[in-house]
Amino acid sequence: MPSEQQARAQAAAITPGRRAPEEEGETASPAERLQVLFGGHRLSPAQRRIAQFLTDHLTEAAFLSITELAERVGVSQPSVTRFASSLGFSGYPALREALQPIALSAVAGAPDERRLRNELQSAVDAEIENLTSLRRVFADPDRILDIGRELARSVPLTVLGLRISVSLAEYFAYAARRIHPDVRVVTRGGSVAYDGLLQAREAGGEWVLAFAMPRHAKETLAVVRAARRVGLRVALITDLTLGPLVDEADVVFSAGTGARLVFDSYAAPGVLSAAILQAMADADPERTQTRLEKYEQAAEQYDFFMDD
Repeated sequence: MPSEQQARAQAAAITPGRRAPEEEGETASPAERLQVLFGGHRLSPAQRRIAQFLTDHLTEAAFLSITELAERVGVSQPSVTRFASSLGFSGYPALREALQPIALSAVAGAPDERRLRNELQSAVDAEIENLTSLRRVFADPDRILDIGRELARSVPLTVLGLRISVSLAEYFAYAARRIHPDVRVVTRGGSVAYDGLLQAREAGGEWVLAFAMPRHAKETLAVVRAARRVGLRVALITDLTLGPLVDEADVVFSAGTGARLVFDSYAAPGVLSAAILQAMADADPERTQTRLEKYEQAAEQYDFFMDD
């Protein structure tokens, strides 16, 4: 975590990637300075609400007491204190002291603020950056193709996703069942997860595909370790590049998540998941074709879908 002095310096800094103000002949805008201050930190949904309120109501919010700010945002006072600490400040008063010069500059340059992109566009831009990074990873597709072959051969194949990662796991499993004969989903931790892992291993399974997105649950790490204990190998899709989850996995694929809105968005992990599904399909094209044809026949027979 940065020191309070570093955090104060961030508040006066320019956006990463921009030239220094003296090189551009201009100073960073208040919105850019806030982005530098709040960016680069993994904030909880409640903390993101505070950051968004400060961004949207800067000229007023920078002068509110902790009680007033908590009431306006709809969070507790300890949440505001934790938010300030997560940015590297000793407490809310120190954060407010850093915000006030930015607020005063916003008052002085208010007309310029109207030209800034809105927060939703910024969120899309951040996801574009995540997808661009993933595109560079796909320049060498061998690792994707290799794990596709391994997962295709694992019968059954277990897919793990707990808490916020459930949706990604269920999407992957839903599609994988169209091309794979036995896909099992684990979306609960504890002994229920252990039972599922043990049964999958006893049935001949070799791999678990695990999703671990922020905020990373301790129970995900426990289930991954349990999978290793029963003899399963683990392929991990996460936003992490370091840490105990990465250390426990046999294969790791990292894809950035969008963190500009109150809740994360998953454009890059979604594309990565689809790429692995494609690799699984290509690993056994005859089985894939047979299963897809049978599914289409069933869909037509039982009238699953509306006509376009």
